[in-house]
Amino acid sequence: MTIKLVVGECTLNVVSTYAPQVGLDEEIKRHFWEGLDDIVRSIPPSEWLFIGGDFNGHIGLSAGGYTEVHSGFGFGERNGGGTSLLNFAKAFDLVIANSSFPKREEHLVPYQSSVARTQLDYLLIRRCDRRLCEDCKVIPGDTLATQHRFLVMDISIMIRRKQRSVGLGGVP
Repeated sequence: MTIKLVVGECTLNVVSTYAPQVGLDEEIKRHFWEGLDDIVRSIPPSEWLFIGGDFNGHIGLSAGGYTEVHSGFGFGERNGGGTSLLNFAKAFDLVIANSSFPKREEHLVPYQSSVARTQLDYLLIRRCDRRLCEDCKVIPGDTLATQHRFLVMDISIMIRRKQRSVGLGGVP
């Protein structure tokens, strides 16, 4: 799902996504990544892009060959789904915002069950817009569903106001 917001002269595109789970057919996964590819390609570089969702993959603790998209503040071990996400981010010159800030585990891990604590949910932004992102973290205690906690990104966007010309009205 994509939401387009126009604020003044700025256009923000917010893409919400849910990747296929580990163990599903490779054709289903390929279809997901192709669809997301089409969405991202349809958004002009002049517009801001924010992608968030459950990518059902682990990017891992370290950047390991993906320093342009992963800043080294991940969690756990990388898996195939995480590698797919990192490759996607690299192909579109995106950064994974929640790998950009050092955090305690409780502010880093959005998925928690009785048997696992994992990082599956990610927020992505274009690398050229990285300066907009002031922070990205999990809100401990609050849950979106039974096991997912809120992942939030603080952004700062300056909107320029149009200046009005003031007439002197009838003065010769």
